[in-house]
Amino acid sequence: MENKKFYITTAIAYTSRKPHIGNAYDIVLADMIARYKRMQGYDVHFLTGSDEHGQKIQEYAEKQGISPKEYVDAVSDEIKMVWSKMNASHDRFIRTTDADHEAAVSAIFKKLYEQGDIYKSEYEGKYCVPCESFFTPSQLVDGKCPDCGREVTDAKEEAYFLRLSKYQDRLIEYYEQHPEFIQPESRRNEMMNNFLKKGLSDLCVSRSSFSWGVPVEFDSKHVIYVWIDALSNYITGLGYHPDGNTGDLFDKFWPADLHVIGKDIVRFHTIYWPIILMALGLPLPKQVLGHPWLLSGEDKMSKSKGNVLYADELADRFGTDAVRYYLLSEIPFTQDGTITYESFINLYNADLANTLGNLINRSIAMTNKYFGGTVRKTAVVGSEFDADLIETAHQTVTRYTELMDVWHNAEAVAAVMAFAKRCNKYIDETAPWAMAKEEAARDRLETVMYNLLESIRILTACLRPVIPATTDAVLAQMQLDAADLAVDTLTFGTTDSFTVGTPSPLFARIDAEKVLAELAAKAEQAKEEEKPEGIAFLPTIGIEDFAKVDMRVAKIVDCEPIKKAKKLLKLTLDDGSGTPRTVASGIALWYTPEELKGRSIIVIANLKPAVLCGVESNGMILAADDGDAAKVIFVDGLTPGSKIR
Repeated sequence: MENKKFYITTAIAYTSRKPHIGNAYDIVLADMIARYKRMQGYDVHFLTGSDEHGQKIQEYAEKQGISPKEYVDAVSDEIKMVWSKMNASHDRFIRTTDADHEAAVSAIFKKLYEQGDIYKSEYEGKYCVPCESFFTPSQLVDGKCPDCGREVTDAKEEAYFLRLSKYQDRLIEYYEQHPEFIQPESRRNEMMNNFLKKGLSDLCVSRSSFSWGVPVEFDSKHVIYVWIDALSNYITGLGYHPDGNTGDLFDKFWPADLHVIGKDIVRFHTIYWPIILMALGLPLPKQVLGHPWLLSGEDKMSKSKGNVLYADELADRFGTDAVRYYLLSEIPFTQDGTITYESFINLYNADLANTLGNLINRSIAMTNKYFGGTVRKTAVVGSEFDADLIETAHQTVTRYTELMDVWHNAEAVAAVMAFAKRCNKYIDETAPWAMAKEEAARDRLETVMYNLLESIRILTACLRPVIPATTDAVLAQMQLDAADLAVDTLTFGTTDSFTVGTPSPLFARIDAEKVLAELAAKAEQAKEEEKPEGIAFLPTIGIEDFAKVDMRVAKIVDCEPIKKAKKLLKLTLDDGSGTPRTVASGIALWYTPEELKGRSIIVIANLKPAVLCGVESNGMILAADDGDAAKVIFVDGLTPGSKIR
């Protein structure tokens, strides 16, 4: 088979918090496509990763009293854990804090500036922190962010801009010449009509109001904004550098064959990213797939709504392949999917336990019982049931391939599962248990068993990109190997004989009533453990845990703002030790240095040091969250160094 290349990427996950199951759809969908292309003989390179810079990350880190790098290290590890739990087969997990990525991004920005595609100006508008986006007042919806619906703030700052307008006509021409560039077509129409034809404003690509990002090499006040930083991962992950030393991977795999992203970030990947590539003189990706969302019931998944499900937790309870199967069969190509525990369990029982698992288990068991585990392809003339089964197999493979080639995974899975149901019907039609009682029907029975096993082989091949661990188990039970599932073997009758092993249940049926009751009880218990005002407490600890925290009285002898950090103050403390202690605290929005100097506070003295915006912080002062404000706990009059017990 000719060796062909296929480069596929996911959107890199933002390291603000652990990804929920809707976020995990990106990696599962891309992994399915990568496995399918490998099955077709392609040399696949699969990239995923984490987006780790920005104002939101800096604020989260400051709130926890740790450095941004410590914060993103922890969340990136969580993302990797979830991706591993989903059995993702990626070739690289890139982080935007990786040294090679940061170096290339810095050089990309400098190149675009030097050739006039980036220029310095000033931006004034409405800013949404979660989306990291500026908007004009006319772009707001009911005064709020048009993308996420959250509140926006007035912002004005010096910034560098990318000349989107310079490339607008060229991008429109590209759309017209490559109608397949954006899928589904509705996303393409949205980008063309709502953005390109209305005219593009130049894009803010640097920030000076926070410091957590890749510095602009020639202007230390600025960090490179998310659009150039995060989007460039698709080329830096292959070793791209604008100095021309790109390496073999980039030369081999770029342009990307497919970017897999959520529908909410199509604009960034089909307008901003292509223009960055045009400015760099690089070819554009062949296709961008903007998939729908997975909703929790009827709502978008949101931690604030309390309707978040996590892929790893579902996998721990029901199995990784059950989660993959649900995601890949329940989200249509153009419409949002939905998930609840009830719908998940119902699909699991209907498709995986009853239809697929039952078919495989009883077919292998009957082969062992009636033929000692071995059946051959016979010359016995089949019945109308055989002919229909074989024709259905041919039609299924054709339909499956057509659908998978255009990323219609849910319809492809439905076609395969319809064939599995046809196989179960074939068992009922032929009644092998009745034929086994008649010696004269033995050859006919062997044909029936062969037809079932050959159908299972084809089913297993089609489902291998969807539920890979399960198909490995089926291969073991049928004593086959991966070569028996190659795309060029999917014609019915390719196998001469089967010798099967011992059957083992693949999917145990779930007692829906029992599990749903357990989940409801768990949710109710969580509510009861919350404070009446709705504030959730942390798990209980023992006195030995509390004793590990060294809290001391300290007097603030000096206080000053920290440059590039709107929320941080640098406190110099007298903690009774004779050596001044420096602490960076995120209280600048609520206190001036003059209000703090001379006051006594409580400091956690044995907290691991962390560097915040260039200041090494040795401890954390105690303050209370009071609505939208932080209130420092003052203990004036107590001697510095006094221990809090």
